[in-house]
Amino acid sequence: MRIRANAAAFSGALARTAQLPLVLVLFAAAGWTVTGCDPVTEARARQVADAWDGSEAARAWRKGYHPIGEAVELPEGAFRNVSDKRAYGARNFTLRGQLPAASGKNGRVKWESGGSLTLPLMEARQAYEAVARGSNNGPHLTVTGAKLGEMTLSTSRGPATVPAWLFTLDGYDTPLKLAAVRPSKPLTPPVKPVAEGLSDMQQVRIARDGRSVTVLAGHGACDDGPVVDVLETSESVVLSASVVGTKEGPCTADLLLERVTVKLSRPLGDRVLLDAVTGRPVP
Repeated sequence: MRIRANAAAFSGALARTAQLPLVLVLFAAAGWTVTGCDPVTEARARQVADAWDGSEAARAWRKGYHPIGEAVELPEGAFRNVSDKRAYGARNFTLRGQLPAASGKNGRVKWESGGSLTLPLMEARQAYEAVARGSNNGPHLTVTGAKLGEMTLSTSRGPATVPAWLFTLDGYDTPLKLAAVRPSKPLTPPVKPVAEGLSDMQQVRIARDGRSVTVLAGHGACDDGPVVDVLETSESVVLSASVVGTKEGPCTADLLLERVTVKLSRPLGDRVLLDAVTGRPVP
């Protein structure tokens, strides 16, 4: 199945990530240029699906806590001005006040479909430092305090309510939320990555009905754009990214991004969403 890009090239992706609905950043492999329903693409996707379906890794994936959605939830109506938007895009924060401790405490992840998992809580300071990574002299957002609460995000087992640190931001009525528990340890995939190329998938969000995934697909300045193929089984969904066509003339080294919507034959459910190039679950 071939699915073509359906929007113009996307720039400033990092700064806008928090505002994009249903986004998965997917950089197509420069050296892995099979396209459409090419047999090589299909063979690799089938290899990945066959290795994962029924595997111990897949069982562990379904038992653990593996977020596939944003671990950050912005305040309602964010942002109030361009400066605050720029500050968040650059991850520029300042701390004014004390942050609470949660030493030795545990939190419980609760799935809408049933079941729960108890995990150690992250300290508020650790959570703050995870999001406050900026260091330039531009605009800043000011954190004035934090308390423990909850948030909902997408996981490998469907939507879940997770413990979250609720950071109070100066000038905002609602908090910035950040998940307060770390994901389960990474799994060892049952299949090796392909020898050529590199595929990097990030920022996964699935449509509420589970029937589509929208991605940002990378391509170059001298091609006709990205293609995302999908192979579905009863236990997995394998995505393959590539580019099609060539254009005459000088080429730049720019990475261009376009939105691509991948339609599924049925809701994703608890099937594992996989990257055909790496053979790993999408982070």
